Amino acid sequence: MLPLQTVASNVLAEIIRRQPASKERTAFAWSVVVGPAIARATTVNLDAGVLRVTPRDARWAPELTRAKAGILMRLQTLLGREAVKDIYINA
Repeated sequence: MLPLQTVASNVLAEIIRRQPASKERTAFAWSVVVGPAIARATTVNLDAGVLRVTPRDARWAPELTRAKAGILMRLQTLLGREAVKDIYINA
């Protein structure tokens, strides 16, 4: 039997992937992956498979860079591998 958290995550990912690509869908997925505090401290823009992240405070850039691989993996789970191929952190 699968844990409830796994089932809920899979259902959420399926719902998000079925939505048309938009700034809102990207921002929502970003918020789910990084949490509300980091989501409020950043802006994101998805263009041609590259998620460009701009922190409002430059002190967030090193933290985001360190966490980039894990964030990318979780975003790909929610949005699809073809939707997000890389993350670029604007410093």
